[in-house]
Amino acid sequence: MGGFNLQDLMSQAKRQYEVLQKKLEETVVEGSSGGGSVVVKMDGRKQVLSVKIDPETAKSGDLEMLEDLVMAAMNSASRKVDEAMQSTVGGMLGGLGLQGL
Repeated sequence: MGGFNLQDLMSQAKRQYEVLQKKLEETVVEGSSGGGSVVVKMDGRKQVLSVKIDPETAKSGDLEMLEDLVMAAMNSASRKVDEAMQSTVGGMLGGLGLQGL
């Protein structure tokens, strides 16, 4: 098969998967909304690590606005995780010689 060894490729893929899992655990991003009124920290597995709400924002009494700010901050953090993982996975596929996938 012209030097193509499936077992070596599978072994390399398994190592890359383990590296990716570790990277997911170590990656921490922040998403915010309302000019920093709400800040969400999330790990690479998209587990929310913390939510910080500015006390002044909470005092406003506008519950609907606060809900929207929390949702926007969570979505922002989620997008940042996706971007970080896309670049990580892209680099790993390049290392396997599978850039076109």
